[in-house]
Amino acid sequence: MGITRGFGVDIGGSGVKGGLVDLEAGALDGERMRIPTPQPSTPEAVAEVVAEIVEKFQWDGPVGITLPCVVKHGVALSAANVDKGWINCDAQQLFAARLKRKPEEIVVMNDADAAGIAEMSFGAGVGKNGTVVLLTFGTGIGSAVFLDGKLVPNTEFGHLQVDGHDAESRAAASVKEEKDLSWEEWTPRVTRYINVLEDLIWPDLVIAGGGVSKKAHKWLPLLEVRTEVVAAALKNDAGIVGAAWAAAHGLRP
Repeated sequence: MGITRGFGVDIGGSGVKGGLVDLEAGALDGERMRIPTPQPSTPEAVAEVVAEIVEKFQWDGPVGITLPCVVKHGVALSAANVDKGWINCDAQQLFAARLKRKPEEIVVMNDADAAGIAEMSFGAGVGKNGTVVLLTFGTGIGSAVFLDGKLVPNTEFGHLQVDGHDAESRAAASVKEEKDLSWEEWTPRVTRYINVLEDLIWPDLVIAGGGVSKKAHKWLPLLEVRTEVVAAALKNDAGIVGAAWAAAHGLRP
């Protein structure tokens, strides 16, 4: 009998959320817990919040944790929408020490990669071959790329240059909120961004994730792109599910 439950924590620019995951259903097992991301979001401050969430659920198994960073071998190499103190931080060791776990019981990975794993395993990407791209629209834009179901880790397509601007500074969901844009005003920005991405890698499918995926019916039909774009099936829980799955299976991108 395989592992049926896991635990994932998804660290974002505005909130840290985590919970138990049913690894057979690919869904949360009960309610998740969300705590605002501490400001400043230093590694030590965020680790305290992660520990609070894990301890709240009295979970004593492996923990999967996402960061809005490039992560290699457990070390964060960039910092998008979190404190720059994360750069070159050994996040795996940090969380292992704070959670009183062995380092091998902690899996740390890029947040969009975790969400992509969840969608490819349980959601909109199941059975999809070719080049599949998950885009998470939130505080920034995260990306996860899969070739015939295999993850190409740590892509940073949210930072593509689009008309002289960093893509996420124009088309992230946070920009829609900050500028109080309607769906009709924001979606052309997403269209332009996806057009640039299409010309670079010619994806076969784009999965739109992040908080705005919950209202996909309001903006996906407005896109003017050549690639099929579908809403993420796991909505904003994908990062938690993917992180838990990775930790339970010892996956280290």
